[in-house]
Amino acid sequence: MSAPPPPPRLLDQLRDALRVRHYSRRTEMAYAGWVRRFVVFHGMRHPRTLGPADVSRFLSSLASHGVAASTQNQALGALLFLYQTVLRMAVPELRDVARAKGRNACRWSCRAGRWQVCSDNCTAWSG
Repeated sequence: MSAPPPPPRLLDQLRDALRVRHYSRRTEMAYAGWVRRFVVFHGMRHPRTLGPADVSRFLSSLASHGVAASTQNQALGALLFLYQTVLRMAVPELRDVARAKGRNACRWSCRAGRWQVCSDNCTAWSG
């Protein structure tokens, strides 16, 4: 007699749920990356053991590191999908989340293989 197969790992469950719902491969890669970062941020603890305060702390840390608002929104979408669809857990209202600010003041261009700021009013770049 053989042992029963182990249950699917978290990221495999996430990928399966995304594929069943016909999400694109790029979305699958992005969501898997955000879930991986979330787990690593919390010391490799399983998301089932983490609460809304932990989700808020992760999202606020993204804002404090200067990510764009759309990046923070993508991370939020990935975590909501994880909790609601994969883990089938209700996500209470997230409170005290520092929101990332839009980045419309900075414009970048690539000339001769070098990235440079094109706007004089950009405060995100000091070099």
